Amino acid sequence: MNEDNRKSIAYIGLGSNIGERETYLKDAVQQLNKSPIKVIGCSNIYETDPVGYTDQNAFLNMVVLVTTTFSPKQLLNQLTVIEKSLLRQRVIHWGPRTIDLDLLLYDNVQINTDQLIVPHPRMNERLFVLIPLLDVIQAEEERQQIQSTVDQLMELESEREGVRLWKRTEWLNVLELSEN
Repeated sequence: MNEDNRKSIAYIGLGSNIGERETYLKDAVQQLNKSPIKVIGCSNIYETDPVGYTDQNAFLNMVVLVTTTFSPKQLLNQLTVIEKSLLRQRVIHWGPRTIDLDLLLYDNVQINTDQLIVPHPRMNERLFVLIPLLDVIQAEEERQQIQSTVDQLMELESEREGVRLWKRTEWLNVLELSEN
């Protein structure tokens, strides 16, 4: 747990491009929403073109806002456990996956270790992270910074078609999650 057992705020990026993509997202969110993690906000779901290794299916991406008493390292370890439970295999770097969970932000801390970098190191280069993050980001100053980065990336012709609203997350009523 974090030093004083207080609740921290974290943003987690989710992505899936194998099989029942939406089901993998739902299952990951349900697994995230277990003590000491509580999902308190969910972005819409966006369909996105693959980045890096491009010979693969389109992704569904979203971001969730959570509170937790886990430290950043404990939260990262839990994300790995959830990925494994949903059959994530790491075969090709940036390749196809049932689920990908990335710790994007954790409170206002900056971490740079061999195991964990927060904020996520490539977050500000990726519309498939920033656009759903805008749906749930709480702090107005952070929202303005992210919006500015999104606007700059949108000016690049290659980035315009890469992120499309796929589905609003009516299925992900946070009140329903808290009852499970």
